[in-house]
Amino acid sequence: MDERRTVRVSKYLSKHLRHQPERIGLTLDANGWVEIDTLIAAAAAHGFVFSRAELEHVVAHNDKKRFAVDGRRIRASQGHTVQVDLDLPPATPPPYLYHGTVARNLDAIRTHGLSAMARHDVHLSADRETATRVGARRGRPVILSVDAGAMHRDGHVFKVSANGVWLTASVPPQYLRFPG
Repeated sequence: MDERRTVRVSKYLSKHLRHQPERIGLTLDANGWVEIDTLIAAAAAHGFVFSRAELEHVVAHNDKKRFAVDGRRIRASQGHTVQVDLDLPPATPPPYLYHGTVARNLDAIRTHGLSAMARHDVHLSADRETATRVGARRGRPVILSVDAGAMHRDGHVFKVSANGVWLTASVPPQYLRFPG
């Protein structure tokens, strides 16, 4: 499977497993899962044909491990804008986590902190390199350090998705460290 096809299938899966399942007639269960055969049939019925082997390739080779497979089911690991409960247990975060953004967002972040916006949670990275890649999608990245240890001690709940993305409802500004 060539890289262009891999990206195309991955984006299609993200769109329909995270944001618009109803667009192709899918109904995700309460935890975001859908039968793989149902997904493949729905996609084909809406003009986007891919095989089980292509889906498995995308799941196995996606650099961000965006998708999880459990037997005959698949779901997005996080990033949903549709209502799902990923049923992730609370986890103790490392002392610091990181968030990649761009300079034009810094004034609002300094005032309001990080909020989930259209998603269910704020996404944080365990390392600066991942946060840099995330921030670079929108322009020149700015990396914020999150005092996750202090947040956790103060009662904020953290969860970690199957692909290692740390999730929390929000990050108030007092827990953020800005560069420079």
